[in-house]
Amino acid sequence: MKSKKLPTIAKNIKKYREKLGISQDKLSKLADIAYNVIIKIESGATQNLKIETMAKIAKGLDVSIDDLMK
Repeated sequence: MKSKKLPTIAKNIKKYREKLGISQDKLSKLADIAYNVIIKIESGATQNLKIETMAKIAKGLDVSIDDLMK
C-alpha cells in the first residue's frame, strides 16, 4: 500500500489548528468553510486550493497565508 505524502499546506493547517486546540468542525465555522472541505484539505484529498479558501483558513487560524505555505 502506497502512502501519500501530505502537502505542506495540509500539514500546516493541522499543526496550527491543533496548536489552537480547536477541532476541524470549529475551524470550519471560524473560516466559514464547509466541514468536509477542511477534512479533504487536511487529508490531502484536495490539493489545489483557491486563494480565497486559503485566506479564510488563515484568518480562522489567525496566521498568514504565508505561514500556511512554508
